[in-house]
Amino acid sequence: MYPPELPPLPALTRAECELVDSYLAVVDLLARINPARGDDTYRGLRAAQALVTRAAALRDALALMHQRGESRVHAETLARALRVLDGERRTQAVTLPPENAT
Repeated sequence: MYPPELPPLPALTRAECELVDSYLAVVDLLARINPARGDDTYRGLRAAQALVTRAAALRDALALMHQRGESRVHAETLARALRVLDGERRTQAVTLPPENAT
């Protein structure tokens, strides 16, 4: 049996795609750094070092959108894209775990 098919990604500009991809990459790195969920300082250190590059890519995506005159972020459309790309689960790893889970 195959897993259920994901909904299609909404139509995005190339800069919006870069924004979503870079944002999720930063979220994934922050999750690896999260001291409330981690158990390895070396893993956190490597993620923190990589964060600089990914944050720059996020900045560049936003700068490109601004230069192209994309002055508004279409939050509903971008949220749909983030949900399709498992953004809800990925962003939960950045927060504190429930108190009873520790």
